[in-house]
Amino acid sequence: MTQAGKKKKRAVNRSIMLAKKIIIKDGGTPQGIGSPSVYHAVIVIFLEFFAWGLLTAPTLVVLHETFPKHTFLMNGLIQGVKGLLSFLSAPLIGALSDVWGRKSFLLLTVFFTCAPIPLMKISPWWYFAVISVSGVFAVTFSVVFAYVADITQEHERSMAYGLVSATFAASLVTSPAIGAYLGRAYGDSLVVVLATAIALLDICFILVAVPESLPEKMRPASWGAPISWEQADPFASLKKVGQDSIVLLICITVFLSYLPEAGQYSSFFLYLRQIMGFSSESVAAFIAVLGILSIIAQTVVLSLLMRSIGNKNTILLGLGFQILQLAWYGFGSEPWMMWAAGAVAAMSSITFPAVSALVSRTADADQQGVVQGMITGIRGLCNGLGPALYGFIFYIFHVELNELPMPESSPGGPQNLNTQTELYKLIALNLSMYYIVAFEDCHKNPFALQSLKF
Repeated sequence: MTQAGKKKKRAVNRSIMLAKKIIIKDGGTPQGIGSPSVYHAVIVIFLEFFAWGLLTAPTLVVLHETFPKHTFLMNGLIQGVKGLLSFLSAPLIGALSDVWGRKSFLLLTVFFTCAPIPLMKISPWWYFAVISVSGVFAVTFSVVFAYVADITQEHERSMAYGLVSATFAASLVTSPAIGAYLGRAYGDSLVVVLATAIALLDICFILVAVPESLPEKMRPASWGAPISWEQADPFASLKKVGQDSIVLLICITVFLSYLPEAGQYSSFFLYLRQIMGFSSESVAAFIAVLGILSIIAQTVVLSLLMRSIGNKNTILLGLGFQILQLAWYGFGSEPWMMWAAGAVAAMSSITFPAVSALVSRTADADQQGVVQGMITGIRGLCNGLGPALYGFIFYIFHVELNELPMPESSPGGPQNLNTQTELYKLIALNLSMYYIVAFEDCHKNPFALQSLKF
């Protein structure tokens, strides 16, 4: 090795040691309070989405005031850009977290996801612009799921993923109602200040309390390892998906599952206000009830189902509930039907944690960030396509917020398009599970999918 090469290697080694000192204390233990646990991840998710939940009612008002003529269309475009950017960035962030650890990327994703919050009252145009570009780092779930995978055994992951997903629902149980009440009593400015304070609390919690979860024995060999363009390229991950029939069909299932949900979630509260005539208080109460039922579904019900009927049938059952709730929302014409459909929607929330547990079994311990980033990237793609599609369809049907309510309008609209998608999804899932069951009879490890290696 040349003298210049030796100097370069020593410089790289010094950089690596400096970076390691930032994350690891002198005693060799991870920074943070206690050992890494699922509860650290749960608190991070809760605070982030509680802050955003407070802004549910104010966001609807600001959205309509900023874009009075094309509210649904602009809502779809804003969420669509955010989702597409998430799709493009998720593989890189997932791969980097496998090399450099989870904590720094938890901090990065939470900071940029919550960055738009204080801008709501400063400048609505900047607020929506920053929301759009924040999609580059809006992949907290992929890092959190990788964090959980680091510290749980395979048989524990479905329950742990269910707890994380239930926490997301729990954060929305009271926050929209609290935000609506505070906005009505003291003004939306107070709500924005409170949401900003909670976001800052989340960032401080990550800095002070969250320990690194990626085992030290996995990181030294990876420190300083270059990240190739193939790892950063989101389309490369899609190519990898196509190289293995199991992964391909699971990812098709995720895509077809989340595409209608992404569109539904992006406009659902506007849909309740516009078509069904819900008041702000009714929307907040609806979110609270749906959140409570989702918590029960993703903790107690999911655990029972995984033990009694297995991973495959749990996902199939969740997809069946999803078909039912989408059709119910689409064809329902009375407010009570929306409440009943909400109960079914809560049961359908078991699908994603069950799929995430299945996906985590397909990768080795040092590849959890990659596979979770891949799934998050596909969901990000859905977050881009779904809202844009919904916004465009509402625009075609001339559904706007300046005519509240519209009792003569035909309920459903985009909601009815989802049932066909769900049927294709069930077919894809059955095929993927067929391959998995067949592979389980082989002598080889059925989940060592080399196509996921970068």
